[in-house]
Amino acid sequence: MQRFFLIILVIFGIHFGFAQNSEVLADSYYKNGEFKKALVIYQNLSKEKPYSYKYIYKVIDTHQQLEQFDEAENILIQRLEKRRNPTLLVELGYNFQLKGSLDRANELYNEAIAYIDDKPNYIYSIAKTFEDHSLLDQAITVYNKGKLLTPDKDYSIQLARIYGDKGDIEKMFENYIDYIAYRPNYLNNIKRAVSDFISENKSNENNIYLRRLLLKKIQEEPSPYWYELLSWLYVQEKAYNKSFIQEKALYKRNPESLDRIIELAVTALNDNDDETAKDIFSYILESSQDAGTILTAHQYILEIDTQNASEKELKRIDEDYNALFIEFGKSELTLPLQLAYGEFLAFHQKDTESATAFLRKSLKLNISEFQEAKVKLLLADILVLQERFNEALIFYSQIQLSLKNSTISQEARYKVAKTSYYKGDFDWAESQLKILKSSTSQLIANDALDLKLLISDNKYEDSTQTALRYYAKADLLAFQNKTDEAISLLDKILEEHKGESITDQALFQQAKLFEKKKQYNKAEANYLEIIKDYSEDILADDAHYYLAELYNTHLAKPEEAKQLYEKIIFDFEDSIYFIEARKKFRMLRGDSIN
Repeated sequence: MQRFFLIILVIFGIHFGFAQNSEVLADSYYKNGEFKKALVIYQNLSKEKPYSYKYIYKVIDTHQQLEQFDEAENILIQRLEKRRNPTLLVELGYNFQLKGSLDRANELYNEAIAYIDDKPNYIYSIAKTFEDHSLLDQAITVYNKGKLLTPDKDYSIQLARIYGDKGDIEKMFENYIDYIAYRPNYLNNIKRAVSDFISENKSNENNIYLRRLLLKKIQEEPSPYWYELLSWLYVQEKAYNKSFIQEKALYKRNPESLDRIIELAVTALNDNDDETAKDIFSYILESSQDAGTILTAHQYILEIDTQNASEKELKRIDEDYNALFIEFGKSELTLPLQLAYGEFLAFHQKDTESATAFLRKSLKLNISEFQEAKVKLLLADILVLQERFNEALIFYSQIQLSLKNSTISQEARYKVAKTSYYKGDFDWAESQLKILKSSTSQLIANDALDLKLLISDNKYEDSTQTALRYYAKADLLAFQNKTDEAISLLDKILEEHKGESITDQALFQQAKLFEKKKQYNKAEANYLEIIKDYSEDILADDAHYYLAELYNTHLAKPEEAKQLYEKIIFDFEDSIYFIEARKKFRMLRGDSIN
């Protein structure tokens, strides 16, 4: 008996496998436009499984692709004589539509729609069949009828998708909002769906639609998810101050966690909205009882204040740091604040000796191996600042040995290469950079590749490598915040080594330094020179993008910016700036969606 069942199973398996392979082959023929070959296989499969609608639909579709509408009609009529299946009514109607008999098609569509009056369980299948044939108005009718017939169910997500396909964005937003009310836990999915239809421009028609709907909802029913979605919309528009108002309203309703507000503050800070970021961090200080959160907020506020601070303000900031150490002590808890203070002393107060002494004390605390590596990394950076390269290399190497294959170890290896490059040891720097090209950190990998290309493209220009040494020195001066000296040295390269392969690099680096000093017209001139004389070189897309940004952000030349973004879209499709350029081009053009 067992043997008999085994034989039956083997036969069934062979038959099932054969059917599967046949279907794959037929699908392949169909995709390649070989409809006659596909039809023969689908017909055979349908004969083997006469009660399966799957193959019937494929046979009908293939007949229609071959414009054999009468054959498709006969199959559908025969099926419908046995059972008045509403999805087959839609198929027959669509077949009449393909033949040009619209009146007959609409009769059948209406019959299928009426079917759900008695059997509402067919709502999804009938609507889906309409959708499959792009009969969107009929699908909308079915779903709207379904709302009346089955009020316990919700069809808003399907309607939202269809209205989006039709380009009726306001109706799409209405249905997405209805769906959020039905299932609030789908809010993040709805954000992703909506994001394709809004832009950074608050005057965009779609943004106005969504904002108006959400404000109305908040008035009618102040549920948390409306505040959250409105806050999210303001973030897309970079209106962080308005988003903050919504987040405060949310927090007051449920004061359990400040995580969302902290995230908003960091987002505003990263987007250079320092004023709003500082307001939010100040609010966090007022609202939090957690020591770690309070310290983080203080640290961010001090770092914001440090930017462009006067001598008098720097002294006050120094006092604030030390007041926090008196209040919270120097321990593992305050280590991030200690690192921030060490950086403040070295890079802003220009007191590298005090910074080094302070951080060496941090190393003596009871901290983890990873925390120790963070301190050593900053100590090494300060030693580079002091041009004590060999001592810096010792710290970087210690990090590599203690935390092998970690991101911070890869960062240390990159800084070993950068320090060697500053020293003029280009061969050793290049050997380290080759290893880092496959770094797990994309940012480190990109930086490593850029530096490797700079060295390899220019180290053979002359036997003394003079221009490359000047460039590395200018790079170091920029790191030391000696911007004017760096610009002067780059000028020397442009005068004495004009026409050499390093020229476009020098122009680009100098342009970025001009931007740092807000000398935007000088930066513009450099970018234009790269575009004019080095349009085939590696920095061409960088020059186009940064000049577009300059026009768009600082020089009030939106038309010129738009032309440059468009140039990237059409001439630099592989550029890392492609997606951002396309987005900004469409916004400047006034497109209603991203």
